[in-house]
Amino acid sequence: MKTPARLRLLLTLIALLPASLEAADLAPVDAAEFARCLPADAKVERLATGLGFTEGPVWLPREGVLVFSDIPKDQLLRWSPAGGIAGFREPSRNANGNTLDLQGRLLTCEHSGRRVARREADGTLVTVVDRFDGRRLNSPNDIVVKADGTLWFTDPEYGLKTNPATKQREGKEQPGNFVYRHDPATGATTAVVRDFVQPNGLAFSPDEKLLYIADSGTPRHIRVFAVGADGRLDAGRVFCRLDQGGPDGIRVDREGRVWSSSGDGVQVFHPDGRLVGRILLPESAANLCFGGPDGRTLYITARKSLYAVRTSVTGAGR
Repeated sequence: MKTPARLRLLLTLIALLPASLEAADLAPVDAAEFARCLPADAKVERLATGLGFTEGPVWLPREGVLVFSDIPKDQLLRWSPAGGIAGFREPSRNANGNTLDLQGRLLTCEHSGRRVARREADGTLVTVVDRFDGRRLNSPNDIVVKADGTLWFTDPEYGLKTNPATKQREGKEQPGNFVYRHDPATGATTAVVRDFVQPNGLAFSPDEKLLYIADSGTPRHIRVFAVGADGRLDAGRVFCRLDQGGPDGIRVDREGRVWSSSGDGVQVFHPDGRLVGRILLPESAANLCFGGPDGRTLYITARKSLYAVRTSVTGAGR
């Protein structure tokens, strides 16, 4: 028997209501260091569920809201403590990663749009970059902004459809899956790393002398690169390997720890690569960001849900 339309709507709305607070399943490895990251009584709150596949959380301080992506539902959504979940932009062209530029404008990596787009103050969208060497990008995934205004983003092939007969990605024009640096002042786009399988999340160290980049392909590790004054990267090295799932979105706190989404939730690493501890969730996490009025709330997009947990630290950079 079919479920009546009104009942289906009611069930959907119930699913989007916040869950009651529950004690976070914290799993410290280095207990003393982990205690500096999260309060002992930290609680995880499920802010919403019943979504498609959530990604790209970013806190908008001017509006006091969180914006994040629901990739398969082709939406950008917003969440606020007062209003809960609401629409932000639809269609989103299957938006994935989001961040803010130095002027506070929203930058979005669009899978099906195959571009990095910027949202102006009046809500209009501008294409920032959609090509490299005259060829269309694959499907921009995640993005970060450096203090000099340059944009750094990853371009795996996840957003391209796979031909079931040939197992090849349809419409792919780039010869690989690269990491790019784009200078809005000059319009120049440079491939800074070319040897990733599937480059994904990325984040700068607090002093921006290091760039961490996740490879969610076969390696399932995070690499770290020294950033030169000219914007070039060194050969890099493996910073850490994840033992549960692969790294997707990553963030760095102001003390230099790396926070990575993982198959079991969130894994926190010391600046030297040692595992500090885990925030265990009932579903795999895809991305995360620091936000809230004081910057000490960690928002986590995890498959079909959005979570939040108070921390004792703030995020580095923007």
